[in-house]
Amino acid sequence: MATIDLIVLGILKKESMSAYDIQKLVEYRNISKWVKISTPSIYKKVIQLEEKGYITSTQVKEGKMPEKAVYTLTDSGKSQFEKLMIEISLKPIHIFLDFNAVIVNLDSLSRENQKVCLANIEDNIKTLKSYLEENENLKKNAPEIPETGMAVLEQQLILIQAIETWIASMKEHFDL
Repeated sequence: MATIDLIVLGILKKESMSAYDIQKLVEYRNISKWVKISTPSIYKKVIQLEEKGYITSTQVKEGKMPEKAVYTLTDSGKSQFEKLMIEISLKPIHIFLDFNAVIVNLDSLSRENQKVCLANIEDNIKTLKSYLEENENLKKNAPEIPETGMAVLEQQLILIQAIETWIASMKEHFDL
């Protein structure tokens, strides 16, 4: 998947690191909240990117810890990174919200179950909003968080606010 390639190559463009460190950075920056990326996919991806010549690994031993592979971007990897940046930025924007499968079928439920479903979605949105706000407060003054990372966090908060407004209109529309 090109998106995972771009995430890994982009991280390695800034500094060399192990797959474990990449995975920890993805977790810390909450990248998996806005891009489909998992821990196993990161480990598989570094192997694939190395096989393609986009990254190279060096075995490093720190103290009594076992050796680990530290990955570095190659010139070919830098070119691939820039190519992917352009390719992905040209793609149409798709916003997939799994709960829309519930929304399109709301009229097939009893009024009571319509209320339950909308309340469940609303609760999940509130939980996500709370998580994003907490994350924003923790990271807004952290120097190691890039401005672009904060911009994505802000984007997510704006989307959540729009969904909250939309849910209110749905409740009104369905008179719930």
